[in-house]
Amino acid sequence: MSERFTYRPSGVCSQRFDFVLDGDKIESLQVTGGCNGNLKGIAKLIAGRSIDEVVNCLEGTTCGFKGTSCPDQIAKALKTYQNS
Repeated sequence: MSERFTYRPSGVCSQRFDFVLDGDKIESLQVTGGCNGNLKGIAKLIAGRSIDEVVNCLEGTTCGFKGTSCPDQIAKALKTYQNS
């Protein structure tokens, strides 16, 4: 059964991540704010993948001089979901 999960990232341009998850699988991601085309592409790439696979791929990605990025924040959001 699908479940919706919303996460508010910090330290990045994106303002909100809205996930639809089915167990450990990501059905979809919609991002508010941020680099529209890049984040739509990331959302398509992670759809259908497991949370662990996406976290392992995206965690630790930085953006310029920031210590985080939208992909890193996606990983943090998914870890928060797993631990809730």
